[in-house]
Amino acid sequence: MARRSRRRILPEPFEVQIESLSHEGRGICHHNGKIVFVFAALPGERVKIQINKSTKKYAEASVVEILQASPLRIQPQCPHFSVCGGCSMQHVSSATQIDIKRQAVLEMFNHAGINIDHVIPPLTAEPWGYRRKARLGAKFVRKKQRLLVGFRERNKPYLADMQSCHILVESVGQHLPELMTLIGGLQARETIAQIEVAADDDHTMLVFRHLEPLVNEDKQALETFARNTGFWVQLQPAGPDSMHPLYPQQQSLRFKPLPDSDIVIRFKANDFIQVNAAINQQMVRQALDFMDLTSSDEVLDLFSGLGNFTLPMARLAKQVTGIEGDQAMVQRAKASALENDIHNTQYFAADLTDVDSSWPWLQKSYNKILLDPPRSGAFEIIQKISALGASSIVYVSCQPSSLVRDAQVLIHAGYQLTDLGLMDMFPQTAHVETMAVFTKE
Repeated sequence: MARRSRRRILPEPFEVQIESLSHEGRGICHHNGKIVFVFAALPGERVKIQINKSTKKYAEASVVEILQASPLRIQPQCPHFSVCGGCSMQHVSSATQIDIKRQAVLEMFNHAGINIDHVIPPLTAEPWGYRRKARLGAKFVRKKQRLLVGFRERNKPYLADMQSCHILVESVGQHLPELMTLIGGLQARETIAQIEVAADDDHTMLVFRHLEPLVNEDKQALETFARNTGFWVQLQPAGPDSMHPLYPQQQSLRFKPLPDSDIVIRFKANDFIQVNAAINQQMVRQALDFMDLTSSDEVLDLFSGLGNFTLPMARLAKQVTGIEGDQAMVQRAKASALENDIHNTQYFAADLTDVDSSWPWLQKSYNKILLDPPRSGAFEIIQKISALGASSIVYVSCQPSSLVRDAQVLIHAGYQLTDLGLMDMFPQTAHVETMAVFTKE
C-alpha cells in the first residue's frame, strides 16, 4: 500500500514585532523559538504575517496586514509589487534601500573582523526603467483564455499577472499588453515559452523562444509587429546558439563602457552585460580612477567578458590580459578590440574555478589586477593572485558574502582593504553590488 505524503499544515496568520533586517532586506522576528524572515517588513513594525515556508531552523513569511507602520515605509510604485518576484524593496525609498544595503555590507565585514580604511560614496542613477536585459516568461493560461508575459510570482512557479514593469526599459516595461496581444493572436501562443529582452541606447531586441516550428502566418505577424513598433525581433527555436534575426536582417546591439569615450562594444541578446547602463559607466570610470593606470602598467583582467573593463584599461596601460571562461565571448572580445583599434590586449579562455598553475598567463607578473567574478566569487583564482606581484587589486562583486570570503584570503596574503563602496546596479531589489580596492606595499 502506497504511503500517503504528509502535507505540513501552516499556521493561521498571527501578529509579530519586526526586530531587524536580514542582509537580503527582509524583516526578522522570532516565533516559537524560530527565526522568521518576513518579506517587505521593516524594523519596529507591528504586522500580521502568514508563514509561507517552514523548516526546522527558520520560516519565511509575508505581510498580511500592517498594524503599525515604520516611518520609512512608502507606497510601492508598481501595483504588482506584492506578487511579482522581480522586485523586493519598493516599500522603501531608493535612498533608504541604499542605506539598508550599505549597513548590511559593513556589518558583514565587521563580523569577519576586516577593517576598511575608507567607505566610498555609493554610485547611483535613475532607479526606474533601468533594466536593459531580462528574460520574461510567456504562458497561455487555458482556464483564463489569456496570455501572460512577465516575471514569475515571488517564490512560486507561476507567471505574475502584470500589465507593466517599472524597472524594465520603458520600451518593454510599459508595453507588456501589446506583447500579450501579439503572442495571444499567434497559432503558436501555447508554445512560445519566453522572451529574451536586450536593449541599447537606440534599439530594443526581443528574442522569442518557440518550442515548435512557427507557421508562416506567425512569422509574418511577428515581422509586421517589428515593422510597426520598431522592435528588433529574433527567433530561438532551440538553444541559445539558434538565435537568429527575423526582422530586420541586420541587427547589432552596442554599449559604451564610458560615456566620454569612443569605445563601443557589440553584444548579443544572450551575452552577459551589466543590466544598468548608467551605473555600468560610473562603475568603469571609478575602477579606472582606482587603478590609476600608466603607460608602463601590465594589467590582468579576470572574468573579462566582452571587454567592459579590458578595453578602457587598454587605452591607458601598456598591456591588458583578459581571462574569460566562455570561449565564444573571448572571440568576440578580440573582435571588439580590433574594431576599436586597440592592439595592446590579449585574451585567454580559462575556467577560473578550476585553476591550472601551468597556464602561460599565470607565469607572468602584473602591476595591477581587476576582477569581476560571478556571485560565487573568485576563491580558486584569488589564492594564486599574491604570487603575481600586483600592487593593487580592484574587485567588483555582485555577492557580498563571497567578497568577504575572498577578502580574507587577500588580507592573509598581505593586502589591505583600502576602499569599499556600493553600486546601485539593481534598484528596487535586495541585490547588492560593491567595489573593493586592495593595495600592497
